[in-house]
Amino acid sequence: MAEESTYAKLTLHEKIQDLEGPIFIFGASGFIGANMIEALIEHRKDYYAVTHDSNVAWRLRLLNVPFDNIVHCDITSKYSVDSVFEKYKPKTIFNFAAYGAYSKQNDANLIHETNYIGTLNILQASTNIKCYIHAGSSSEYGTNCTAPDEDDRLSPNSHYAVSKASTNFLIEYFAKYNNVPAINLRLYAIYGKWEEPDRLISRLIESIRKKELPPLVSPDISRDFIHVTDCVEAFADAALNMKPEIYGHSFNIASGKKVTIGELVDLSVKEFNIPIVPKWNTMGNRNWDLKEWYGNPSKTNAQLKWTNKISLLEGLQQTIDWQNSMNYEATILPSFENKQANRKITCVIACYLDAQAIPFMYERLVKMFSEIKVRYEIIFVNDCSPDNTEDVIEKICNLDSNVIGITHSRNFGSQSAFLSGMQIATGDGIVLMDGDLQDPPEVIPSLYEKWMEGNDVVYGVRIKREMSFFRGLIYKAFYRIFSSLSYVKIPVDAGDFSIIDRKVVKELIKLPETEQFLRGLRAWVGFKQVGVPYLRPERMFGVSTNNWRKNVAWAKKAIFSFSFLPLELLSFIGVILTGVSFLALIIQVILRFVLPNAPQGFTTVIVLVLFFGGVQLLAISIIGEYISKIFEETKKRPKFIRTAIRKGRKLYNTADKIEEFISEN
Repeated sequence: MAEESTYAKLTLHEKIQDLEGPIFIFGASGFIGANMIEALIEHRKDYYAVTHDSNVAWRLRLLNVPFDNIVHCDITSKYSVDSVFEKYKPKTIFNFAAYGAYSKQNDANLIHETNYIGTLNILQASTNIKCYIHAGSSSEYGTNCTAPDEDDRLSPNSHYAVSKASTNFLIEYFAKYNNVPAINLRLYAIYGKWEEPDRLISRLIESIRKKELPPLVSPDISRDFIHVTDCVEAFADAALNMKPEIYGHSFNIASGKKVTIGELVDLSVKEFNIPIVPKWNTMGNRNWDLKEWYGNPSKTNAQLKWTNKISLLEGLQQTIDWQNSMNYEATILPSFENKQANRKITCVIACYLDAQAIPFMYERLVKMFSEIKVRYEIIFVNDCSPDNTEDVIEKICNLDSNVIGITHSRNFGSQSAFLSGMQIATGDGIVLMDGDLQDPPEVIPSLYEKWMEGNDVVYGVRIKREMSFFRGLIYKAFYRIFSSLSYVKIPVDAGDFSIIDRKVVKELIKLPETEQFLRGLRAWVGFKQVGVPYLRPERMFGVSTNNWRKNVAWAKKAIFSFSFLPLELLSFIGVILTGVSFLALIIQVILRFVLPNAPQGFTTVIVLVLFFGGVQLLAISIIGEYISKIFEETKKRPKFIRTAIRKGRKLYNTADKIEEFISEN
């Protein structure tokens, strides 16, 4: 490693090579994180792009980041953070993860949860590291924004500013009292390549290339513009100059030059020959936009040996060159606007007498989601289980804010449990699973792959069950009989285990019937569907709660919900028997005249009475099944009643609070 006095003489690439690895980049799929990845990818292999996005996050995809260098982690989950630290043991940590810097990101709870709780989880895991460099914000100063020193009073004026200011004190605490080598870099107006296309400089450059100007705010609003390459170098300088004297300190990453939007546009019009007169105030100002917003980098220059090198004009020209080289309109804009780039999966798990299996289910699910690198949500539905399922779910919820626990007032059955979870699920795809681990989490990647190919429903097909031969034969026979009787095509050997696209889930939730048979309704709603074969194992713990009586009830529910054939058969039998009776009457009359001494007896009469009586009872019972379903549906009782919903450490246990949670989600 180079001596401290020589760091200022090194190029950015040389500084990158001098960083101690492994290197973690949290928020790697964001603007600045992607630029740091691009700087690392040419010279290092021991870096990890840590993101909560899926593996199709648009910047990482366009940068061709190797799959093995992408690590899935939700920083709001302590379990998720601890797991990746334990596995990869990073030495240098750059944290660019943040939420709320843009006006479109206005969820206050998510702002504080991501920026503060996320940082807390990372700092708690940061033991035996070389350095932690945090991407703070000049927004921390709030209204005190005119060239402030780092020790000046913070006066935040937005949720985002409050969350970042709070994080500043958190870093100071961990550095001072836990001896964590951490500092906070307060970034001013960073711009350049890979920035979101809807941001000021990106839109300005895109318009300049077309000899136009974008909608503009007030010309008096000011910024302190820093090119993203200088910003990346600031993080490298901070890591290389880390020493105990600066632990917990904050540093301004600024030029010290105030530039108004008016000056920015005038410079662009003049230097790039734009034949357009600016039209001001055609775009609304944000409530935190300020006229005297620029920084004082003197402390940063002295202690981190950093100063900005790229002038505003040079930075604008570099951004123009980059947009041209990337074929911006054909490559960047479609990737940015692609809503598939950050898909989220929700697992809805029906739980009854599954307390022992639930922790294993959770661990296997989190491991699986980390491997396929997607955001996740897990909803455990406690369908009034008589064991300690409630306590087990509560512990997991306290551990992971991505886990939701639902409690029902009584046992409504697995179909109602699935609907209860589906109603509040926020994922783009919803996976239905039993809580006994007979639906293996390791099969989900195969379902997910088929879903990503454009299928709306991907269901598991049980090619083999770990059970007795006779019992398995009965199950196979039922599915084939049911499929042949049903008026819709229902896949054989397919249970509830499936991934269902959100648009299909919305249609399923809207269906009005009280008694729901989801695997039948799933087929009834249509859409593009495909099956994935898998082996269904035995329960890991305990014994199945199903018995022959319940299985017969399931079979009746399925058949009488999706088939009119029993009624049609009754009509057919009635016609046949009427014809036979009429024929028998004719034969009886003929015999009366042809063979007047033909034997007569009560045996034939008794047999006929019993036969027709049995047929009538069967007919009445079948009709009764349909009438009972009509009767049940006319009651319009709710499909389930929730007594509590738990998300993370928050408990919603009254009707008003539950409704509030549902409306928010």
